[in-house]
Parts: sequence; C-alpha cells; structure tokens
Amino acid sequence: MAHTHHHHTTPHALMGHHPQGDALWAYAAGTLDEASSVLVATHLALCPSCRADVARMEAMGGEMLEDVGTAAMSASAFTDILSRIDEPVEAKPAAQPVRAAHNDTLLPRPLRDYVSGDAPWKKLTTGVEYIDLKVRAEGRRARLLKIAPGTRVPRHGHSGEEMTMVLAGGYSDEFGSYARGDVETADVSHVHQPVADAGEPCICLTVTRGALLPSALVSVLTKIFPRLGA
Repeated sequence: MAHTHHHHTTPHALMGHHPQGDALWAYAAGTLDEASSVLVATHLALCPSCRADVARMEAMGGEMLEDVGTAAMSASAFTDILSRIDEPVEAKPAAQPVRAAHNDTLLPRPLRDYVSGDAPWKKLTTGVEYIDLKVRAEGRRARLLKIAPGTRVPRHGHSGEEMTMVLAGGYSDEFGSYARGDVETADVSHVHQPVADAGEPCICLTVTRGALLPSALVSVLTKIFPRLGA
C-alpha cells in the first residue's frame, strides 16, 4: 500500500501527497542518492510545507552535530549531489532551450540542468514516452514520463522503491489521485495501474530502484516469498 508523508500542519491546498519522512530526513542530512535528491528538491520547489519540514530537520541535524562536537556528517557528499541545483540560474549557458522537449511544460528549477533542451522523447509503450535524466546511476534511474491523456499504464509492481512526482496533468491509481507537485511512493508490496487524467498529457518525474514487474509475476513472487506482500 502507498504511504504518504503527513504533516502536522495543513498541507498545501493543491498537494495531498508528499515524499516519505525518511526521504526528507535523508535529503536534509545529505545522504540521499542523487536521483532521489533531484525529485525531492523539485517537490520542495512547489511545496512550502515540506520546505519548512526540511528546514527544521536541517536545524535539528546541526544542533545534534554541535552536541556531539563533530562535523563528521559528510557535507561534501551533499554539496556534490546538489551542486548543479544550487548554482544561480545566471551561471548557466544562455543558449539552453530547457523547455523545448516538453511542450513548454514549466520544469521547476532543480530539474532544468538535468534535461537537455533537445532531448527527444522515446516510446516506452503505447501512449507512454520517456526521457532519461543524466544522473549518476547509484542503482537508481530517473526519467521523465509523458503519458497521453486517458492512457491506462499496464498494471505493474516494483522490485524496489519507486517515487513518482507529477509535473503536469495528473493521474489516478488504486491508492489515490495525483496532480502537479504530488509524490507517490511505491514499494515491493505495491501493485497498481495508473490512469492519466483526460485533457493534457501527464508528465511525471520517476525515480526507480530495481525493475518494474508485471502484476502476474508479482502475484507469483508473493506466493513464493510471503514477506514481499507484507
């Protein structure tokens, strides 16, 4: 079943699904992998409540470091991961048509440096196209998906964790409805069939660890390894 991060404060009116708390903590600590960090940073660009949460987490982390009298937490790894995100926009080459490949869909700033303006969409399956993002592998893959309005994505499960964030349009599955800024986190127990909303194409950023699995295979594996269905 999908798990979403719930805030004690009222979430943004248009956003009901957030990254899980452990992803936000890892992001604040600088231990989150590059692909996931891009997704979380993109969500933070659109979600004031999660930005506030991360700021509190960073402050708590700083206090804990002071308490133990060490700076052992690797700030350098965090800096390396987010170096391109933190650079001023003005420092970028001017001739970089970052939105050309995306039907002028506005990409939040953390994403822009990872997507070439002339990157072509490639066909994944009927009604679904993708662009792979240029992130260090680290066992994960980050890609943009463009799903034609009303398209039913084949029902599938996951061999590892998958985070999906909506950038334009929206989709629904067995666990909820997702619009711009919303994040769905799926794990090995999560089998679903997303359906893109009618109207405009649904454009998502996905970060996956492991492979997508057809639902029939998932059911067989769950019988062999009951813990996977827990």
